[in-house]
Amino acid sequence: MTDPSGDAPGDPPEDPGPALTRREAAQARKAPEEPEPSGTFPAQVRSARSEFESQVAHARAEFEEANERIKQRTGRDLIVAILIGVSLAIVLIGSLVFVKWGFLALALAALVSGLFEFCRALRTAGRRVDVIPHIVVGVCVVLAGYFLSSWLHWVTTIAAVAVVIVWRLIGQMAARDGRSYGDVLADVMVAGFVQLYVPFLASLCVVLLSQERGEWWVLAFIAVVIAADTGAYATGLTFGKHPMAPLISPKKTWEGFAGAGLAALVAGVLLGLFMLGIPWWAGLITGAVILLAATTGDLAESMIKRDLGIKDMSSWIPGHGGVLDRLDSVLPSGLAALILYYLLSPLVA
Repeated sequence: MTDPSGDAPGDPPEDPGPALTRREAAQARKAPEEPEPSGTFPAQVRSARSEFESQVAHARAEFEEANERIKQRTGRDLIVAILIGVSLAIVLIGSLVFVKWGFLALALAALVSGLFEFCRALRTAGRRVDVIPHIVVGVCVVLAGYFLSSWLHWVTTIAAVAVVIVWRLIGQMAARDGRSYGDVLADVMVAGFVQLYVPFLASLCVVLLSQERGEWWVLAFIAVVIAADTGAYATGLTFGKHPMAPLISPKKTWEGFAGAGLAALVAGVLLGLFMLGIPWWAGLITGAVILLAATTGDLAESMIKRDLGIKDMSSWIPGHGGVLDRLDSVLPSGLAALILYYLLSPLVA
């Protein structure tokens, strides 16, 4: 026979589980709460907040996906590059507008960093480069451009080139490592080129800075360079199909150059009218000349890096590469801007 409860005789009784507390029993006896009507204000707030959070999450996912595509195509992290670029622009504008000599300090810091990474890249490629002498005489060249007269600036530049060449020859004679004549000659030529490419071109920017209202001309030509670079990046990324110089820089396109040209001309006119006080046609000339100088400098550094077998001079500036990677367009543009200053400043109203 079976027990009325349904259990077989002799089976142990089922474990009823842990006893409920009074509080849990009271909550269990409560009737389930009725859902809040959807038309009430709190329900509408919760619904709107949920929809907003969903839209934010969707937009963030789309942005991260687009940023990843851009990063794969250009090799740059767009968000980091923009944040650092804006920060550098704020420091640059502040130094030129409020403390004129502050830009000289920035120029010296950029010079030392650029020379160090350039010399290191050259050493990695097998060239014999003396870093400390390059930095010491390079700083002298830049300071001469700001504090000394033009002819003393030229004398300092020639002396700097002579010093690094003689230093390299003495260093090679002291080494006695059997280096071939061709390699020694290449090292000497590289030493002279480093001084002319980085310190001398950088000194022309501070020569312009030292002129009357020179800080506004420096700010204007750097702004045109940035506008051209931004226009080239945006249009090249969106419409770029036809390579401009595939053997030197495969990612540069004619569509990007067109965007850079349009941005440089517009920036030149606006800055010329409202910052420099020159006629609109002079602003067009300024934009066009700076565009050509910046593009030439960009391609020249790309050629140097390709010859050295590197992508960036360094990775010191996240999203941008090295210091010299940011100065490749600025350095030759300083020479162009100085010439434009001497030619167009008489037109200032």
